[in-house]
Amino acid sequence: MDLPRIERAVREILVAVGEDPEREGLRQTPSRVARMYAEFFAGLHSDPAQYLTTQFTETYDEMVVLKDIPFHSMCEHHLLPFEGRASVAYLPDGKVVGVSKLARVVEAFALRPQLQERLTSQVADVLMDTLTPKGVAVVMQATHSCMTCRGVRKAGSIMVTSAMRGRCRSDARTRSEILALLHP
Repeated sequence: MDLPRIERAVREILVAVGEDPEREGLRQTPSRVARMYAEFFAGLHSDPAQYLTTQFTETYDEMVVLKDIPFHSMCEHHLLPFEGRASVAYLPDGKVVGVSKLARVVEAFALRPQLQERLTSQVADVLMDTLTPKGVAVVMQATHSCMTCRGVRKAGSIMVTSAMRGRCRSDARTRSEILALLHP
């Protein structure tokens, strides 16, 4: 990540909006914003599938669910944050993965310029491709700053997206079970 370049760009934004970047309260702002972007976009430099390489052989063949994983991301349209909770479920086919790895996958994809719809699909796809389970379901709920503090300004609005793969999509009973587990 080119932090000095980000700092120069932030300084230019401050000048463009009519501020004095040398003012005491703004002097360190370009540096702070650059470091913040390095955190917010750290997922650009990671491969989320890496968290799923250690798998355990297990005959367990019922639903595995991790609910309410907090996440934050950055809307790629306005570069404003959105944050919420993700729930991930999969139906193992002989292999399971450590529970913390599911949260790490969500985080790695979230820490990029994103759309919630894409984020939801990316998590589902990497789980399906890497774990090769019988099915995967991902449901995300988030509040978007680009909608709550600008534009339409509808605070409290929550966007919900889902991605279903394998039996979680094709089998109505499995899909119903997952949705009941995720949102009792």
